[in-house]
Amino acid sequence: MQKLSKRNTYTPTNAPQVCSNCDSVLNNSKGRNSVQSLKTFDNSSEEDLQQHKAGFDTSVQNIVYVLNMRGKPLMPTTQSKARKLLRCKKAKVVKRFPFTIQLLIATGECKQEVTLGIDTGYENVGISVVSKTKELFSVNLKLRTDIKKKLSEKSMYRKNRRSKLWHRKPRFLNRGKKGWLPPSIQHRLDSHIRIIDKIKTFLPITKVIAETANFDIQKINNPDIEGKGYQEGRQKDFENVKSYVLNRDDYKCQYCNKKNLVLNVHHLESRMTGTNSPDNLITLCKECHNLYHQGEFKLKIKKSKSFKAETFMSIIRKRLLNILDCEETFGYETKTKRKELKLEKSHVNDAFCIAKGKDQERSFIQNITQKRKNNRKLQVQRNGFKPAIRKQRYKIQPYDLVKIDRKEYISKGIHCNGKRLRILENGKRKSVLVKKVENVFNTGTFVYI
Repeated sequence: MQKLSKRNTYTPTNAPQVCSNCDSVLNNSKGRNSVQSLKTFDNSSEEDLQQHKAGFDTSVQNIVYVLNMRGKPLMPTTQSKARKLLRCKKAKVVKRFPFTIQLLIATGECKQEVTLGIDTGYENVGISVVSKTKELFSVNLKLRTDIKKKLSEKSMYRKNRRSKLWHRKPRFLNRGKKGWLPPSIQHRLDSHIRIIDKIKTFLPITKVIAETANFDIQKINNPDIEGKGYQEGRQKDFENVKSYVLNRDDYKCQYCNKKNLVLNVHHLESRMTGTNSPDNLITLCKECHNLYHQGEFKLKIKKSKSFKAETFMSIIRKRLLNILDCEETFGYETKTKRKELKLEKSHVNDAFCIAKGKDQERSFIQNITQKRKNNRKLQVQRNGFKPAIRKQRYKIQPYDLVKIDRKEYISKGIHCNGKRLRILENGKRKSVLVKKVENVFNTGTFVYI
């Protein structure tokens, strides 16, 4: 016969209640006969409400960030202590993402050594903040990659306007700026600095360590290059890039393989997102070039490896170290430390190793993306082709939290000239009147997803 386990009549204090015979369904007016199944289970300590595991064997994050009366960061506290402070009106909530409270009473300000490690990157940035006993904050930041495309569109509209304004004065002497960086690279550099400054507002950071590198692109392409090869390069004795590409392709079309035709140099990736480097150019005859842009055929040419990330890191390395005034570490050191700790390869794990993490209790990983703070733009009218410039900046921006009928929703944007709002409800978009919005919580440029 099957032996049944003895049913306990109490709930263990070391684990949450899994199933029990005290459910509210059993206490209704119809009695036990209304319950389809009378099967109950023991309360097991192995069953735990694991949430936000994020690859680590940890339960729900029990960290609340604390500010003193002057708004300066203190060491974090637990949820239970924060709840008591809020109930006694000794603190107030000042931020929801991440959840931060500010004390309304004077307290001691003992602080521990807190190290921030940052794994710099071209598209993704990993950050880990570590104390002696635990990881206090862990974030994976996804940077914007549409800066170059937006600026190309802006340039197109600007050239169109300038062509109609013959009275505009020539502007030739305003380009030489010392320390100038391309806008896409400058934005990524600023994003690294901005996220660290943001973390310093709610955590008492005492040390910052950044992983950087200086890449030799010529050595990556050609490991045997040395001496004069660095100075001469592959385009020596060619007057421009076009002549080099034509000579490289033996002055013949790379699709029909015919010579003695009118040749064009074609961009494999458009100039809006690509570059004018030889690796992004190919020789096509005029007829094949026109047929390609008409969609008659597709080029089966493997694109060369891009070194945008390596070039970006070589450019910003010194600037980042000087601005942050931080310690520097390198990739091989991070890799060795990660193997010792037996961690998987990820930006957050690399940042944990950079911050000299060892056996600290890991934190729940926050995923953050960036959004445009100001969405004013040129719009095309539905009934015509004339651009309509919307100069007004709406109060409700995409990804803001809005409260409607005592429920919170995620904003997906304004439409109908600011009269209606798109929200996300149960994974589906829904349009509501802006007048029904009771409260708005602005998320800023960093959005927690």
